[in-house]
Amino acid sequence: MQKGKIGVSSDNLFPIIKKFLYSDHDIFLREIVSNAVDATQKLKTLAARGETAVSVENAKVRVAFDADKKTITVSDNGIGMTAEEVEKYINQIAFSGANEFLEKYKNDANAIIGHFGLGFYSSFMVSHKVEVVTKSYKEGAQAVRWECDGSPEYILEEAERAEVGTDIIMYVNEESEEFLNKARLDEILNKYCKFLPIPVVFGKKTDWKDGKEVETDEDNQINDPSPAWTKKPVDLKEEDYASFYRQLYPFGEEPLFNIHLNVDYPFNLTGILYFPKLKNTIEVQKNKIQLYCNQVFVTDSVEGIVPDFLTLLHGVIDSPDIPLNVSRSYLQSDSNVKKISSHVTKKVADRLQQLFKDSREDFEKKWDDLKIFIEYGMLTEEKFEDKAKDFFLFKNTEGKYFTSSEYETLIKDSQTDKDGNLIYLYASNEEEQYTFIQEAKNKGYDVIVMDDVLSTHLINKFEQNDQKKRFVRIDSDVVDNLIAKEDQSEKLSMEEREELSPVFQAVCPANNGVNYMIDFKAMGESGQPMVITRNEFMRRMKDMSKLQGGGGMNFYGDMPESLNLVVNTDHPLVKKVLAEKDAALSAELETTNAALATLKAEQESLEKAKEGKKDEEIPAADKEKLDDVSKKITELEADKRSKLDAFGKDSKLAKQLVDLALLANGLLKGADLDKFVRRSVELIN
Repeated sequence: MQKGKIGVSSDNLFPIIKKFLYSDHDIFLREIVSNAVDATQKLKTLAARGETAVSVENAKVRVAFDADKKTITVSDNGIGMTAEEVEKYINQIAFSGANEFLEKYKNDANAIIGHFGLGFYSSFMVSHKVEVVTKSYKEGAQAVRWECDGSPEYILEEAERAEVGTDIIMYVNEESEEFLNKARLDEILNKYCKFLPIPVVFGKKTDWKDGKEVETDEDNQINDPSPAWTKKPVDLKEEDYASFYRQLYPFGEEPLFNIHLNVDYPFNLTGILYFPKLKNTIEVQKNKIQLYCNQVFVTDSVEGIVPDFLTLLHGVIDSPDIPLNVSRSYLQSDSNVKKISSHVTKKVADRLQQLFKDSREDFEKKWDDLKIFIEYGMLTEEKFEDKAKDFFLFKNTEGKYFTSSEYETLIKDSQTDKDGNLIYLYASNEEEQYTFIQEAKNKGYDVIVMDDVLSTHLINKFEQNDQKKRFVRIDSDVVDNLIAKEDQSEKLSMEEREELSPVFQAVCPANNGVNYMIDFKAMGESGQPMVITRNEFMRRMKDMSKLQGGGGMNFYGDMPESLNLVVNTDHPLVKKVLAEKDAALSAELETTNAALATLKAEQESLEKAKEGKKDEEIPAADKEKLDDVSKKITELEADKRSKLDAFGKDSKLAKQLVDLALLANGLLKGADLDKFVRRSVELIN
């Protein structure tokens, strides 16, 4: 029997392994099983070359546990080790300078991984003692047993093992007894070892007999050694891709289509990515893209490893150039990972381009389920945006699809404003904005649908990319003002506007957290008497604030809703309200207006007399006179507004016109809606 110390003099090695080396303690089983798979593959390679007569026909890795003995055992019939190899690969785990390296990186343990291949030592994360029984494939080799209790001391002695291969026996410590559980081990194996290239067996298959579950004699193989992504695309059919998707996501909805990655230069990369159906929200799901290294699971948290928009895809990426035993922060800065990320982005864009070219009709049918992914890519990845311009589609309210260049050609003649800007009219909700859409169509305009969560951001990007393009939501103004062809002349005098505004302001809802701004437009006798519009800039800012959920945009998100109540000065009913106002208040308002005119003239004269003088040079009497005149003007204007408010509140017609506009926009609810119905019946009678 040989006793000795592991080839690192620092006693810090095992604490580092146990506490810092891996972020998840369940990773130990992945490491040990992966090593067993590697050893088995090496023996199969030697057998294929004729360098050994050892049979590899039934090569497999077995995982077992004994709850009473508190052990977990991983066994393989792979290449095995001689005593000299145990000494080399287990005891002398580091090359020259290891102590200096450990000292240098003692505060950054993740940097150690990948330099030493410390996978085997992860067994000490859960064990107070680890035993290795191994027999080399080499002819006449003596089996050996190695034992270590987590200190640098070890025992190495001869042992008995009938077959070639290795047993790793882990004596589980008290803190890790959760792993001495069939369901827990099954969960870990399914997570990390599901697609390892050598059969992995854990227990026996079970069957129901006499109302209970019983074990059969058949091995329970937990993995698929030849998953779809390891095969050539030419050898797979669509049903194979669909079957593999169900294997990955048993309860997932059928995907739209897939991309099979198969690259061998300048790096090795295989995988299959699926496009899931995405509606109007960015769906947050676990297990989107699973990252593998030689069929060994690395992570399904790929944010920061692949571009954000690719995390919306599902599927598998596998590359031996991805370091297996490293933290995510290391992965994110790894140059190979960055190259792979860039390449996958290109392949995705190329695949979409090809689908569009090969079958535009099919592409259009899938557009509504696909568009949010493409929009997200265009917003977050410049290289993808450049390629996506060729297959991004606008969909109009008639259900027709156009590329950017096609749509520009369609609307250029009719939707260019007086300043040469190309105006893209869009609707965010076809049902709610139906009236606005119809009015635009009657005007000869075309309207596109921009109705998902990313639309506001995408519109802003389009406008930034081309200063001569503007996107205007269909309900942001009356139809005549959506695309300014010429300057509009006002038909109401300023005085008439000032007197009519309080009448309608008085009957606007005052308890729903919305500010109503009264505006006047000549929209023709056949137009609506009143229209509610939403300011394009403010609405966009509020939409972006909702999506971002904080930050600098909160300023807009916290502001109350502001709507424009546009009064059609051409409409007979509006003219009737104006006439009724004149009939009821003409005499009083004439007197008030005359008095205001006199006072404002006096105020202007007094203000003019102050020009060019310092405050101390102005006589006190003039100051008092100006204050008195200003006060009287304020009082008269308040009195005038009070009379107009009172008239408005008493005017059933004014209230009915405002409520009709609110109703058309889904803003009339509860008691206000009930009152409107009752008033409507009264007015009809």
